[in-house]
Amino acid sequence: MKHIQYRTQGTCSQLIDVTADENDIIQGVTFYGGCNGNLQGISRLVIGQKIDDVIKRLNGIRCGAKPTSCPDQLCRALEQLKN
Repeated sequence: MKHIQYRTQGTCSQLIDVTADENDIIQGVTFYGGCNGNLQGISRLVIGQKIDDVIKRLNGIRCGAKPTSCPDQLCRALEQLKN
């Protein structure tokens, strides 16, 4: 299993905890802080998905005028987890 606790930058959430298996399939995602309902939804939707597929779908999403978002920060965490 692979695991990371990623400190977010530029978002309401402060930390993302991600676990993936040896085949880069996401097993668990927990956001700390941020919009609880929306982030629980994102977390449940990405479980069982391949890391690369999630990055392709969520990379670059912005939150209002911010240059990033919680889904975009999840991509940053997943990129680090892959490496």
